[in-house]
Amino acid sequence: MRTALQRKEKALAEAAARRRTPPANALSPDERARLLARVNRPEFADLSPKQTVPRLADQGEYLASESTLYRLLRDEQQLAHRGKAKPATRQRPEALVATGANQVWTWDITYLATTLLGRFFYLYLTLDLYSRKIVGWEVHEQESAAQAANLFRQAYLREGVDGASLALHSDNGAPMKGATMLATLQRLGVVPSFSRPSVSNDNPYSEAMFRTLEYTPAYPDGPFASIYTARAWVARFVPWYNEEHRHSAIQFVTPGQRHRGEDGALLRARVGVYEAARDQNPIRWSGPIRNWEPIGAVSLDPGTPAIGGARTQTNSHD
Repeated sequence: MRTALQRKEKALAEAAARRRTPPANALSPDERARLLARVNRPEFADLSPKQTVPRLADQGEYLASESTLYRLLRDEQQLAHRGKAKPATRQRPEALVATGANQVWTWDITYLATTLLGRFFYLYLTLDLYSRKIVGWEVHEQESAAQAANLFRQAYLREGVDGASLALHSDNGAPMKGATMLATLQRLGVVPSFSRPSVSNDNPYSEAMFRTLEYTPAYPDGPFASIYTARAWVARFVPWYNEEHRHSAIQFVTPGQRHRGEDGALLRARVGVYEAARDQNPIRWSGPIRNWEPIGAVSLDPGTPAIGGARTQTNSHD
């Protein structure tokens, strides 16, 4: 009986000692301090570990995995949400598939608050489904099908789009289905696509874009004093979003990089950084490196197979 008790006490003591001993692959105090200082720099302060680690890799630097960075921030009580964004919701939209840039665009209008109670400016914004790049935007004092048509026509010409290969998705609002807008689409040979009647969330990519805009750390705390300040702010936001923001849905490359077809080479280079880090310190890797394969086709309906082209598809729900 006494021997059994002694064995149990010894086992408990050994387990306690193991808990006190850091694993061999743990970061050293110096490494923890260096990593913490790095991620608290202004360019990373509002980014999650999922954004920070690939951004560092694109600079040729690998300091730790995302899980390690999460643990470090938790230990330092810095894991509270850094940005203003709330958890995203996913909705099931109409079936459209894009296998490349400029095959499917989505567009919508959002309100921008002004200093005059009850008055708003209107941000018109067109987004490429495949790359998430903002291909066109304007801010106006009212909603208008004519203004929407002009925005689309300018984006169409700027992108050099072949109308026969482009579908444009929007909701059922008056500017979206106005005669001027529909006539412009018909003249350019563009296929219009609309949300289902009485369904307010069938345009999730544009809605997610507006959510990113409204919760970006640089978004003004107060309303816009004039349409000129609103336009100036959006004019600064769009280049940042297109060329600096690493988008989580496209393997943390920028929308501009994916739109130009640069994401494949960039992701291959990122793999090289990860492999070099693993070869240099293999004890910290318990499995393969993170999958950085390009995501491929993008669909407005996740249940629809990517069968090429960018056209409305018929779904079976049997």
